[in-house]
Amino acid sequence: MRILLIEDELQLADTLRVALERERFIVDHADRLATARVAAMLAPFDLVLLDRTLPDGDGLSLVPTLRAGNPGLPVIVLSARGEISDRIFGLDEGADDYLIKPFSLDEMLARIRAIMRRPADLAGEDIRAGALVFDLSNEEVAVGGVRMELPRRELRVLAALMKRRGRTVLRESLEQAVFGFDDEVQSNTLDSHISRLRRKLSEAGAGIEIHAIRGVGYLLRESL
Repeated sequence: MRILLIEDELQLADTLRVALERERFIVDHADRLATARVAAMLAPFDLVLLDRTLPDGDGLSLVPTLRAGNPGLPVIVLSARGEISDRIFGLDEGADDYLIKPFSLDEMLARIRAIMRRPADLAGEDIRAGALVFDLSNEEVAVGGVRMELPRRELRVLAALMKRRGRTVLRESLEQAVFGFDDEVQSNTLDSHISRLRRKLSEAGAGIEIHAIRGVGYLLRESL
């Protein structure tokens, strides 16, 4: 799952990023509204953590922009403005939840899990191909009922390919799904992840293949 963290307190942002990445989220950070607007156009996000008091305005003003291409995008406000009137205003302006600073990291993670469990969220679906089942809500993969342990980035690659199984996924789309803006990515990094993933799927008898479409991207399909 990819999270956009919009927070101008850099120390807090670093703490939140570490906690979220420990939970296997991809985290992109913006410290002001202008940067967040650009980020929202460059990559698809599954959830936004949004500070209200930013150097260039109230974070809530960004909600319509964030949801322009993704109406169901969950937004959790993180704010020191904790009066009842502030919380009511935040929720009325479109926030799904409102956390008052300072808050517990465990509580923040629990609220993220609660939002992502909502029935309307497609992340709760299982995707199947060959003998493989991908549980998107828990990011777990099983082949023939036996769980496969995969590193976080290989899981991201597999999830992106499984969601569009039978169709070519552009290389750029895969890189957006796997890497954060601040990650240092070599030209062959994605290929290395896919090479290792192919080998593991073959050894597990998953019954699926990942094909390179030269100059375009990759395609996942069931083995013939």
